[in-house]
Amino acid sequence: MTIEHENVNLVELSEAQTRQYIDAESAWRALQDARLAAAEVRGSMMWRRQNGRRYLIRVAATGGQTSLGPASPENEQIYERFMARKTSVQARQSQLLEVLQQHIRLNRALRVGRVPNVVADTLNALARAGLQNHFLTVGTHALYAYETACGVRVQTEATATQDIDLLLDTRKYLQFASTMQRLDTSLLSIFQKVDKTFVLREDQKYTAVNASGFEIDVIRRSAQTGAGTDPHPLRVSAFEDDFWAVQVSSGQALLDGGRFSQMVVATNGNMATMHAPAPESFVRIKTALGQQRDRDPLKSRKDSLQARVVTQLLDHCGLRQVVNARTKLT
Repeated sequence: MTIEHENVNLVELSEAQTRQYIDAESAWRALQDARLAAAEVRGSMMWRRQNGRRYLIRVAATGGQTSLGPASPENEQIYERFMARKTSVQARQSQLLEVLQQHIRLNRALRVGRVPNVVADTLNALARAGLQNHFLTVGTHALYAYETACGVRVQTEATATQDIDLLLDTRKYLQFASTMQRLDTSLLSIFQKVDKTFVLREDQKYTAVNASGFEIDVIRRSAQTGAGTDPHPLRVSAFEDDFWAVQVSSGQALLDGGRFSQMVVATNGNMATMHAPAPESFVRIKTALGQQRDRDPLKSRKDSLQARVVTQLLDHCGLRQVVNARTKLT
């Protein structure tokens, strides 16, 4: 079914596609919960004999070791509970991964997703590195999160783009920097695990481009005066060949407006969680950008179109109800 409103065409997913998406999202959520549980039992425990006594040793995932003291009834229970939970969590995660592979095949067969594969892969790369909560997907690709929540597809040039804008939340920069230091890698290297052809543009150090011409832009809010945790200029890691996040005037408003998280599906069936700006915030910012007299006319027309699209999703396709329902749960 096609819904037309103010030059915005929206095509509803079929019943089979909708049912498959709901089932896939349920499995995806269960896997995310399992991964969180697995993170709590990372590393291992072992007994070590020293000077004639047994000591319980906690081994971190990084290899560091901490003694929990000599053998005792309490430490025996700690060891048994840890190992039992670790075994259970690993078994559940393994089973859910198998289920997810089935859903990926069904997503592909039923054409449930249309997010570019590189976008889903990029979001998953950030998630594997533990960086997903430090970025918002803003701009054109945020539309995929909104339309997915409504079970429709936007049929206009509003979704046409060859780049993804990732807004780094510098309000939590110290936490981000600490994670990057622990990872001991560059953000560019994380994206190169998705596609090894990604390189930084020489004339634009906030942009990486791959051999297909797809670009990843890393942006940030305008630097805050006197904010020691919000440095400028900002290279996102200590590695020389890495992104320098560029300031955008709308960055603060995008962060202040809150986030909207949605599982999205790529054309190959893979899934990813996208963190986008709250829809109403997106509309306000895009409307304002579309009215700026000094903005590139091509960009301003697209801004206005995207604002109309998301307004349509909010007012006529159930997106507002989705937002309100999630707000009540938090």
